[in-house]
Amino acid sequence: MIVQRVVSPVNEVESWTVLDADGAPVAPIERYLAYLTRIERSPNTVKAYAHDLKDWFEFLSAEGLDWREVRLENVGEFVAWLRRPLHLRDGMIPVLPSVEHHCTESTVNRKLSALSAFYQHAVRHGIDLGELLRTWQLAGGRSSGWKPFLHHISKKTPQSRRAISLNAMRKLPRVVTVAEVQAILDACDHLRDRFLFAVLFDTGIRIGEALGLRHEDIAAAGSQITVQPRTNDNGARSKSRASRTIPVSAELVRLYADYLHLEYGDLDSDYVFVTLWGRPYGRPLTYAAVYDLVKRLRRRTGVDFDPHWYRHTAATRMLRDGVPIEVVSKLLGHADITTTTAVYGHLSVQDARKSLEEAGWFTDREVQL
Repeated sequence: MIVQRVVSPVNEVESWTVLDADGAPVAPIERYLAYLTRIERSPNTVKAYAHDLKDWFEFLSAEGLDWREVRLENVGEFVAWLRRPLHLRDGMIPVLPSVEHHCTESTVNRKLSALSAFYQHAVRHGIDLGELLRTWQLAGGRSSGWKPFLHHISKKTPQSRRAISLNAMRKLPRVVTVAEVQAILDACDHLRDRFLFAVLFDTGIRIGEALGLRHEDIAAAGSQITVQPRTNDNGARSKSRASRTIPVSAELVRLYADYLHLEYGDLDSDYVFVTLWGRPYGRPLTYAAVYDLVKRLRRRTGVDFDPHWYRHTAATRMLRDGVPIEVVSKLLGHADITTTTAVYGHLSVQDARKSLEEAGWFTDREVQL
């Protein structure tokens, strides 16, 4: 099986599908991926689901199982199959515990989430395997001190959870240091590129949101940028369904003005970031062009970075500077503050040491060690 990119001939919407050995779409996967596309899920999300479901159907094919008649035990076998190295997935050779797993715990959990969503959708087509990946427990039944808002109302109502999941270590978001940010900015040959990374650093918006910016979104007098969810010619997308306005520095506004005066000129385009030194001239900048630029900057600076790290950097910087987490959540465009808390509301060892030092923990000692 292979994952294949497809583009609608009607509206040029990008999506993905899974083809079997004969080159035909796998019907149940195609039905679900088409549904995700219709509800305007990101093409990257659809692509990830396509790869996850391809693995599931390849496993079923190897085991001779029908996707409509699987049991919970088969899901457990699928987890073991995912963890095996690719050349040992036929199960003919035992795998020692010391052998490195092919899929990490977090990757396995993501694939199980995809399966859960796939089978929940299949219920609408008469395939009722809802209990395959989800079980029910009373709200608050887990040993957690955190209780959601209005917990006292819902605590007696059963809530669903995944029946199988692996314990995965939570990774801290990758950030770019101040010195690395400066090195990357200084390595840019053009003001357009410098302004792009300056926007990411100053606002914490996603790269897709930056590539979708129009001139009308930048209010120079008010020193603010508005992110609008809209359809863009370059395929750039905003994950947020609502618009949001982000205050920016006067320095960023001056850089924008310099970019327009010295490079953009009288080009007639609504888009802020466009192709100026190549073809097609004047067209909005694409993801591919940005990642080519990132590769060049990595070689010049020796800094291994990704555009999304700027979002992590901005969020972490705001939280460390004392910006309330509800404000950070709004600026990032999160629909729920719990997302912000889960991803960014962490303390690194350095943060903890700084707090302890400010409290005099290491100096004002009553006991001599």
